Amino acid sequence: MKGAHGAHGDATLGEQLEHVIHELPEDRITLGALLDVFGDEGLLLLTMLLTLVFLIPVSIPGVSTVFGAAILLVGISRLLGRPLWLPARIRHRDLPAAKLRPGLQQGMTWVRRLERISRPRRLKSIIDGRARLQLTNLAFIVAAVLLMAPFGFVPFSNTLPALALLLYSVGMVQRDGGAVLLGHLANVATMIYFGILIGGGGMAIRELWQRFAG
Repeated sequence: MKGAHGAHGDATLGEQLEHVIHELPEDRITLGALLDVFGDEGLLLLTMLLTLVFLIPVSIPGVSTVFGAAILLVGISRLLGRPLWLPARIRHRDLPAAKLRPGLQQGMTWVRRLERISRPRRLKSIIDGRARLQLTNLAFIVAAVLLMAPFGFVPFSNTLPALALLLYSVGMVQRDGGAVLLGHLANVATMIYFGILIGGGGMAIRELWQRFAG
């Protein structure tokens, strides 16, 4: 696969991601191979690609843990200002390219929508400056942790944090404070949703316990 930045440096975010998806091997691919395509300067583009499979209702087995951990490490590397390090187990794990491609292509709908509404350097005060950028990186890490929460079987439990991560990535690439602000809102919505899930689950367990204990 060719680099996402080389011959396509002037392409839009969507065009760059479309190119990478089109170039995926027919059988299998590793996360390390994807990282080699994007390079350290393209980690936010890589994050966009990894979030796409969580934005569709179809689950692809074997990718949530790998992609979630990789996105978390991207956030940590940005926060610390260091190159991305991936454990060998994550870097070299085979991924089902044949199943990934259609899922990624469906998820591109979100990228195209965001491209239409995103405006470079809009509300730049939200993201300009080291302190604000580090705050966004911390929020990015929180969203990655929420994405890895064990609620994958619950509707929208992956979609909401993945949407937050996509918004953060677009916002930081485009310097679009509006997208970052929407990312914060998606993060808050995820926390509220998870709080409802945990609270409802606790009430159900307590009710069952009272029935059996009585």
